[in-house]
Amino acid sequence: MKNIRNFCIIAHIDHGKSTLADRLIEFTNTVQKRDMQAQLLDDMDLERERGITIKSHAIQMNYPSNGEIYTFNLIDTPGHVDFSYEVSRSIAACEGALLIVDASQGIEAQTISNLFLALNHDLVIIPVLNKIDLPGAMPEEVKDQVVDLLGCDRDEIIHASGKEGIGIKDILDAIVERIPAPKGDPDGELQALIFDSVYNSYRGIEVIFRVKNGTIKKGDKVKFVATGKEYFADEIGTLRLEQEPQKSISAGDVGYLISGIKEAKEVKVGDTITHKDRPCSDIIHGFEEVKPMVFAGIYPVDTTEFEDLRDAMEKLQLNDASLVWEPETSAALGFGFRCGFLGMLHMEIVQERLEREFNMTVITTVPSVKFKVNTTRDGEIWVSAPSELPDINLIDSIEEPFIKAQIITKSDYVGGIMKLCMDKRGILKNQIYLTSDRVELQFDMPLSEVVFDFFDKLKTISRGYASLDYEYKGYEESYMVKLDVMLNGEAVDALSAIVHREKAYEWGKRLCEKLRELLPRQQFDIAIQAAIGQKIIARETVKALRKDVTAKCYGGDISRKRKLLEKQKKGKKRMRQVGNVEIPQEAFMAVLKLD
Repeated sequence: MKNIRNFCIIAHIDHGKSTLADRLIEFTNTVQKRDMQAQLLDDMDLERERGITIKSHAIQMNYPSNGEIYTFNLIDTPGHVDFSYEVSRSIAACEGALLIVDASQGIEAQTISNLFLALNHDLVIIPVLNKIDLPGAMPEEVKDQVVDLLGCDRDEIIHASGKEGIGIKDILDAIVERIPAPKGDPDGELQALIFDSVYNSYRGIEVIFRVKNGTIKKGDKVKFVATGKEYFADEIGTLRLEQEPQKSISAGDVGYLISGIKEAKEVKVGDTITHKDRPCSDIIHGFEEVKPMVFAGIYPVDTTEFEDLRDAMEKLQLNDASLVWEPETSAALGFGFRCGFLGMLHMEIVQERLEREFNMTVITTVPSVKFKVNTTRDGEIWVSAPSELPDINLIDSIEEPFIKAQIITKSDYVGGIMKLCMDKRGILKNQIYLTSDRVELQFDMPLSEVVFDFFDKLKTISRGYASLDYEYKGYEESYMVKLDVMLNGEAVDALSAIVHREKAYEWGKRLCEKLRELLPRQQFDIAIQAAIGQKIIARETVKALRKDVTAKCYGGDISRKRKLLEKQKKGKKRMRQVGNVEIPQEAFMAVLKLD
């Protein structure tokens, strides 16, 4: 056990975590040369296409040092703020972390956020300065930033380059020397923490766990404490690039367990595994519950696929524990699910994964946040969809969630970023100059304004330099109203939104204009209206497609033409009463991209 080292790699997005993990795997000969490829641990097509890590991935490596063989369990984590829950779970399974900072970009918001996650779990931090071979690298300046942040010695910072393979041996030696061996008693009662799981359609659910105490052997009868279910450990093993079955796994190690579990509900991330005969007295307290930030409805395009979608959601939740959902119904879309996501990218990825991995075509409604409504009749109620909002005469006040946003940027872009945050109803709380040209801005902002396109706009204004991190602050009272969208006088609940009164007119007008472009023309006029309560605040019309009925009249009396036109007009009127408007999926998504 003294030769085991469990560590994860944490950094801001695009600072080179996955590339560095590739070099570590290569250097320790874990994977043969012919199997090697870039971003080796990112095994999802989606991760490769976008060049981001979505899931944290565990792999075991062996490294000889000082005449002994050390076993490394490495977990490569995502860097995007939307996947910080993955990072917190990886951290719960480790004793140390490599903190990677890009030598050309310096410390960014997510670096700090992930670092504090690691420090809260008392992990040993090894700072690594990556990409030092780039022409734009500023090793000395960035070293100063790291020293300020961590309070470590300058000599402790390792210079490396994932691309060129510089400094890889130094990192491996530092892991052996600085990161402590896991604590635990291999002969004690079994205590193992589930930190991930994957659905395999042939073998059931594969549970990935870290053993804190005791030993688990093949064929043991184990019990999952939170669900109370019992299973036989049909196969256990360690995670190399492929799974390697083992006879037993002891304290301090990371492994997988297959026991033919078919029900997705029976495995909960954060649960404790123990022996049925010698159960442990207390459970492991690993990581906190997930707090979803953005809510949206997901509906099957074909209503008969509702149960298939439920299965797909359960299987996806195994692999992505930060996804929260519950069933809901909508007048326009039928049965579906109300889902909670950690951010807009997370929402996009979930939708893509449903389509790719489970062949489910889904419609996603406008994202929203959870509002607290104080009513005159029922007291305090929670509203996460516009359709749940009570009548305006029953509402006393509406409170919306606020966040503390921390933005780190170059000083050239401060003006533009301040204007963007003020437009989004943000309040500047603090402005700190970290160095002569790097500024940290702190804002209090309503979460509903950040949900849509704030991050994209922030990146545009700062040319990709600004980095955002946020934490939940609490609820504050705001003047919110429900904005309805009506097609031919009928409200479409999937397009309605809860917006601030000052922004309602502009929002409604832009929404109507956008829908006019996107709705296909019918044989009758379609009136698109935006309304607050009974008051219409914007209107656009999609004109009817008309057949030229007078084409066959040449010459003759005008009354012949008029007769044909009158007949057509009657037909159009009747058609409008019975015709219904199909709304394409692009129209639902357009609401997100109003700008």
